[in-house]
Amino acid sequence: MSTVAIKKCSSYEKKALLEAVANCLALLGGMEKFVKRGEAVLVKPNLLAPKPPEAAVTTHPEVVRAVLALLKDAGACPVVGDSPGLGSARKAAEKSGILEVCSGMGVELIELKDLIVADNPKGRTFRKLEVAREALEAGCIINVPKLKTHAQMYLTMAVKNMFGCVPGKLKAQWHLSAGVESHHFASMLLELCLFLSPRLSIMDAITAMEGNGPGSGDPRHLGLIFASENPVALDAVASAVVGASTDDVPLLRAAREAGLSEAIATNNLVLGETVESVRVRGFKFPPLSSTNFTDHLPWFIDRPLRKALTARPHIENGKCTLCGVCVAVCPAGVMEKTGRIEITYDRCIRCYCCQEMCPEGAISAKNGWLKRLLPGL
Repeated sequence: MSTVAIKKCSSYEKKALLEAVANCLALLGGMEKFVKRGEAVLVKPNLLAPKPPEAAVTTHPEVVRAVLALLKDAGACPVVGDSPGLGSARKAAEKSGILEVCSGMGVELIELKDLIVADNPKGRTFRKLEVAREALEAGCIINVPKLKTHAQMYLTMAVKNMFGCVPGKLKAQWHLSAGVESHHFASMLLELCLFLSPRLSIMDAITAMEGNGPGSGDPRHLGLIFASENPVALDAVASAVVGASTDDVPLLRAAREAGLSEAIATNNLVLGETVESVRVRGFKFPPLSSTNFTDHLPWFIDRPLRKALTARPHIENGKCTLCGVCVAVCPAGVMEKTGRIEITYDRCIRCYCCQEMCPEGAISAKNGWLKRLLPGL
């Protein structure tokens, strides 16, 4: 049975946050249980895009500060690193306040940029994985995700955060090669996380993101810190807290199908707060991006039914500035800038890279016409 610790923390005030993170880790045996004195440690926050902390797009800098302080107290030698899907980690860290924290604490910020094609002998689907050398060679990874919604993965938490260990430009290629189905992409994300095996995950859920996540949703105060040495267990318990089931979250479905019992929230030991005592009501999720019950239908019924039910990217032209970021990141090459952004939906793979990277929040997931007509489906 895996263990997940939950602690309440009402704000990002430095002293209170450090105490909350320390108390959360104490339930698991303390930071000293996870790192050795003198050990090099890669701290992997969520640096999706250059956004300020209050936007809730990135891991809050005070959470990173607390983790670095506890690592230093334990005698470890941390660096902070990530590889955003667009732009540099340094630019995202500067805008989010994480660079200032690193500079003030004498911690190096690195780009996860050097590609290695690594054998994945334990993989059920993917026998090779493309990862950053800096992450692969790290003796210890401490995973510091942000709890957010995600148009393709429903939620992005500990497991999904490890996708930042794939060099930036390759992320779009993985979306394309993993196929149209979110489940296939989820399987790759799961295998990547298991392969890299972060030693500890500490999740910032003080201010989470709901709605049109992961880059343009609405901040939602939850006042929580989660921690676990098992990222799948952390995701399962956090999903239950915000009201999502294993079947709702493609990553948890993939984990359950891979035989990981911790993908079911109730199979884990929860310490600190109970799930029920911190349960969130009315959390706003994105539309489900795929359907499962059509899997065994004939192709001539399956394709139009999926199209009518499945969500797809929708552009709000009033917000769009025609910057072209979405066109540049689209792995399927189905977006074109004319007098507006046009999408060839018949070839769209529903990866939502466009929605994730849109700097204006002009793209959202919109349900198919039948799903809108019959929302109970």
